[in-house]
Amino acid sequence: MKSQTTKNPLTAVLAQPRGFCAGVDRAIEIVEKAREVYGTPVYVLHEIVHNRHVLEDLSSRGVIFVDTLDEVPVGSVTIFSAHGVSEVTVATAADRDLLVIDATCPLVTKVHLQAQLYARDGREVVLIGHRGHPEVEGTSGRISGKVHVVGTVEEVEVLEVDDPDRLSYVTQTTLSVDDTRNVIDALVTRFPSIVGPNVKDICYATQNRQNAVKEMTGEIDLLIVVGSKNSSNSNRLAELGARKGLPAYLVDDPADVDASWLAGKNSIGVTAGASAPESLVSKILERLSALGVKTVREMDGEPENVVFHLPEFPSEARPAE
Repeated sequence: MKSQTTKNPLTAVLAQPRGFCAGVDRAIEIVEKAREVYGTPVYVLHEIVHNRHVLEDLSSRGVIFVDTLDEVPVGSVTIFSAHGVSEVTVATAADRDLLVIDATCPLVTKVHLQAQLYARDGREVVLIGHRGHPEVEGTSGRISGKVHVVGTVEEVEVLEVDDPDRLSYVTQTTLSVDDTRNVIDALVTRFPSIVGPNVKDICYATQNRQNAVKEMTGEIDLLIVVGSKNSSNSNRLAELGARKGLPAYLVDDPADVDASWLAGKNSIGVTAGASAPESLVSKILERLSALGVKTVREMDGEPENVVFHLPEFPSEARPAE
């Protein structure tokens, strides 16, 4: 690594806001409370949030993550992840007599309700999102009637629908206004009668974190995004940095930070996806300090103060093992 002059000491700039959003805070708090109320093991369908460190920590304390409800013993305490689940999954849980706590993010639930309203109005629903993402799968499974998943303008151009005049759209919450603007514009151009929610209904946390990165790009030489590879919003943050012409890296561990990235740089931007804990950000900063970062400065910005209430916890006694 090139040595830095005393005139331009190596600096890290922390994005504000960054890291955990209210939905992730709520989901993790639900798991922690379930452990206290019911004891362990507690089962979680899919990853409660998309972060390896969070999952490893919870797994070490009696939380078992499963891919299907068939893996959960009948009658067991089961938590639905923050990404939401389909109606079929809800019915399957009831058939297996599972004691269910739903950790679906309230903003995801809001999308479910909006899409259901459109479907009841006789409209086909276009879901803007990434095919195969747990949230997209869950939302699709909450809608009666036809659902079309599109993620690009090109997919909009070849979209086939029954009635162009009876269309609607909703979006995956982990996409921002910026992420969806081109696709929405393409839908409106091709299907002028299509209806959709106000852009304000898109997840505030996703947009806020992208806005913070856009604000810092003019003063940094490199962007480091703390988050796991399967975190949609973390990947979008890294892509945003790259589109601004910056070297941008998604890291999930201090060891992922390569010393060569810092060569010839003066200012390193650091942000974190909505599922990345602040404790991991601190470890990344320790790694940067060991590589020569002398000062850390946090951006000015409005801290988020959104809080989502916890759901009701079933009062039934836990079934015998």
